[in-house]
Amino acid sequence: MRFLCSWSGGKDSCYAFYKATKLGFEPTVLLNVMNEFEDRSRSHGIPKDILQAQAEALGLPIHFFSSTWTDYEVKYIENLKKITQSYPITHAVFGDIDIESHRAWEEKVSAAAELEAILPLWQGHRKQLVLEMIDAGIEAIIVSCNQELGPDYLGRTITSDLVEELENKGIDACGENGEFHTLVVNAPFFKHKIDVDIESKAVSSNYNFANLNLKK
Repeated sequence: MRFLCSWSGGKDSCYAFYKATKLGFEPTVLLNVMNEFEDRSRSHGIPKDILQAQAEALGLPIHFFSSTWTDYEVKYIENLKKITQSYPITHAVFGDIDIESHRAWEEKVSAAAELEAILPLWQGHRKQLVLEMIDAGIEAIIVSCNQELGPDYLGRTITSDLVEELENKGIDACGENGEFHTLVVNAPFFKHKIDVDIESKAVSSNYNFANLNLKK
């Protein structure tokens, strides 16, 4: 019942981690995929030192590997197999909610490493999951977003008021379609808060990113 958590650094993977522990699974190691330059995460654009700080706050090791989108699947499976040789894990936890193609892929790569994929948030109501996460004490900020939201939303904390604001703009409360991505900075199961600030903001491929700095 020991698990690896596919860790983006954002709210969904963090809440899936939390829910998995409530189901009786034991967290053992985190996994994050970096971009080909190895300076920030492939999915959320979060710097490596901040992801490492999250792992330290959780008291867990984190395994990194870098990849382009082209060889992502091959490298993901390779690294899952490496991790199973170092840690006695039986399951892999993912934070997807209702996109069938994502679940199919996660089950495929997990099975290739003889792991069982667990999706604790699966088929949950998107807005309700976010509100539950907030009630659980998970604090997350927006670190990237599309142009419909714009750069002013970078750095904003996910609150029930912000959820209503997003929905009034026609934006999915969970950002499940890629409208925005988040960084968890605190949770009741963190040993300490992750203190970050936004040094600057950038636009890449019509998407806004916060350039984050870890305060030490």
